Parts: sequence; C-alpha cells; structure tokens
Amino acid sequence: MRELDLDRLRTLLAVADLGSFAAAAQALHLAPPTVTMHVAGLESRLGARLLLRGRGGVSATAVGDELIVRARRLLAEADDALQAVRARVQGRVGRVRLGASTGAIAHLLPQALQALERQHAGIDVQVQVLTSAETLARLVAGTLDLGLVALPQPPLAGVQLRPWRRDPVLAFVPAHWPAPKRLSPAWLAARPLILNDSSTRLARLTADWFARAGQRPQARIELNYNDAIKSLVAAGYGAALLPHEASAPAPDARVQMRPLTPALWRPLGLAWRTGDDEGALQQVLAVLTALKGA
Repeated sequence: MRELDLDRLRTLLAVADLGSFAAAAQALHLAPPTVTMHVAGLESRLGARLLLRGRGGVSATAVGDELIVRARRLLAEADDALQAVRARVQGRVGRVRLGASTGAIAHLLPQALQALERQHAGIDVQVQVLTSAETLARLVAGTLDLGLVALPQPPLAGVQLRPWRRDPVLAFVPAHWPAPKRLSPAWLAARPLILNDSSTRLARLTADWFARAGQRPQARIELNYNDAIKSLVAAGYGAALLPHEASAPAPDARVQMRPLTPALWRPLGLAWRTGDDEGALQQVLAVLTALKGA
C-alpha cells in the first residue's frame, strides 16, 4: 500500500467534522467533486468504506472512526513539524556554535548574548574559547558556525569574512607609576611588561608596534587572559597593552589607562561559512553587527 496523502486525510476529517461533503468543500476551498474523489481514493486504497451518507448527514464507519482518530494525530504532528521548521528558518530557534578569543568574550560577547536573550530566546549560542587561527580552521571543518577573529586574515576558501569593529589598544599601567599622557614604545619598553601570549594576533600586533620604533622588549610574563593581565597590572607587576572598547567598564582604581603614540588599533571581523543562510546564524550576525560601535 502506498503512503497516505495528508491532504486527503484533511478532507476526510473536514467531512466527518462538518457532517457533509458540501460543507467540507466550502471550508477547504475545494470543488465538491474533489472532496468526493479524496474520500473515494482513501476508501479504494484501504479497501473499506469510511463514511456513510444518510438523511441526517455523513457518519463514519468503524473503520472510518479508527482512521479519523489516527489522522488527527498524524496531522497534528505534521503541523508541529512544519511550525518547528518555520521557526528555524525564520531564526526564532536554533543553535549557533561560535568561536572567539578571551578578549572578545570578556566584554563584547556578553553584550551580544544579553541582546539575543531579549530578542531571540530560542537561539542557543555555544561559545568556544579559541584563537583566530583555530576558529577559522574549525569553520572550514564545519564544527563551528561563526567566529570573532582578528584582522587581517588571508582569503580562505569556503569562509566569508566581514570587518566588524576597530578598537584602540591602550596602555594599562599601575596607578602609582608616573606616566606621561601618551606612552611611546621606548617608554614602555623600559618598563616591566605583561604581554599577550605570542600565539595570539594581539601579541603580533603589539610586537610590530614596538618593532617599528626599533624596540624589542621581553615580557616579564605572557598570558592569554585579559582580566588576569589587568589584575597583575593592578598589583604593580607591570604594564600591558590591551584593546579597550568604548562601552567597557573603567578598570580597577589601581590601574591607569594611557593612549599610545603612535596610535594602535585592534581590528576584529566576523567569519562564517560561505552560503550558510541558517536563520539563527543570521540573527546572531544581526545582533553582533548592532554592537559594531559599542
């Protein structure tokens, strides 16, 4: 036996519920012969009468009652499946696997997640702490959906990159250090430094900044966790160069921030797989784009 047609089952339910073929045809916006054909087709396929016509209207046979009960369940499940798929297509529900560095996670990502919770509570964002290189590799492998990565990055087949935001890199210096209003590579190179782990893009960015001024300072310690770096600065262990977003909270009172001369910027980008138009991903991208200048 071939599979049952859901449209024919809907017609059967309409006839049974409304009590006549004519009423079912009107409710379903079908021609009366089409309604008759739908019911006759079901009866032919099952080899049994489903409905009986009488003076008082249409009534179901015992076989018809059995099919009607099961048809209601089937159609309810089909409608639920369609609603679930529509919600996913529209981006109201879904899962987004996101990779980002500790720097982005510390301040920028919480803002985005808070906005998502307000606007799209059905989207589950699963965050992984990764370097930019790891994020891009996992996007290519298909184990991530979205990444916050340092720019610039070379073109990568199958991955779309979009510039997202540019934040200034500032010097974080113990408050008791006498420091000029703007700090140069030479001034900082002469002090104990707490720098990012050499595997990060920020470490390469700051190393290039020092190198352009002929400076190659050695870090007193290297870390890849900005909050820990700031805590060490507050303790007087050394100075650090870190990005600072406009809406980020002020540092510990034991820390003073100074702009650099020449100025240094940390550019970030959004990366995702080319052609991925999953609704939940697009909603997360929209929320992150709204934080572009935050």
